[in-house]
Amino acid sequence: MPATENTEITELIADVREQVLYLQELGVETLEFCGELRVENEELKTESREPLQISNLRSEISKPDAISNLRSQVPNIKPANAKPPETKPAGSRLASLPSLSKLSGSGPVRTKVDQGGPIEMENAPIILNTVELPMLPEPTETIEQIRAEIGPDCTRCKLSELGRSKVVNSTGNFNADLMFVGEAPGADEDEQGKPFVGRAGQLLTKIIESIGLTRDDVFIGNINRCRPPGNRAPETDETIACKPYLKREVAVVRPKVIVVLGATAAQNLLETKVPIGKLRGHFHDYLGVKVMPTFHPAYLLRDPHKKREVWEDMKIVRDYLNTQG
Repeated sequence: MPATENTEITELIADVREQVLYLQELGVETLEFCGELRVENEELKTESREPLQISNLRSEISKPDAISNLRSQVPNIKPANAKPPETKPAGSRLASLPSLSKLSGSGPVRTKVDQGGPIEMENAPIILNTVELPMLPEPTETIEQIRAEIGPDCTRCKLSELGRSKVVNSTGNFNADLMFVGEAPGADEDEQGKPFVGRAGQLLTKIIESIGLTRDDVFIGNINRCRPPGNRAPETDETIACKPYLKREVAVVRPKVIVVLGATAAQNLLETKVPIGKLRGHFHDYLGVKVMPTFHPAYLLRDPHKKREVWEDMKIVRDYLNTQG
């Protein structure tokens, strides 16, 4: 066996032994987990196993020939995404656990076993490796205050000098469960100062009505509030200046679902480069709010065949909202 591989396995066994001893100190007797190994560039996923007896695991890894036994059983297996020898192997399925002297608090232990899911340990007086996902901030303002701060003659980006007529603010129900977000106003919106009032807006109204709602039930806005020349997509400096106000509106309205219309809106809100065709069809997350990307109504006017896919997306949204009461 090459010295490098021997070192990796030795360190892995030492690390597992340390974790097992620690779990025993906590009074844990069984451990359920699933693993994921990479064998010659192919991923193998194990099925659910019977609970692993900690005492049995400890005895196995304590044997003098543990390394050779492990090597003989899995001769071609290496940890997925293996790191250099000086670091802990990424294939280890046990999460790193702190020393007892650093632990405090009370309640059940909840930690993660890589991508294998959570382990819950009953009656343990600590919480390990708790990760809190970012959530919407608590609102400290109103929609009216946000609009007043933006003002009717906003000059925060160059669109104010490129032929814009009106600032187009978000409109609708300030307590809506469902919010729609497009990319920017068009010519009709720029003239009337309201979002989605042209042909694409009329189609959006039908989409909303198809799931049993009206425009009065939802909240509608755009990533940018000013019309770009020629209806081009907003540029990066323009979205940077404008998008923060949309985010603040989301925090005030606190919708259960946001439907983002078109690639520009979806990629801006979700901060991704993934094409809309791959984003649509399932929920994504934005600060704890479910986000459904789908095609923009203006695109549907050019390609009516995509209406079926939008309908499938909206059914997912409808069914989810119906479960929320």
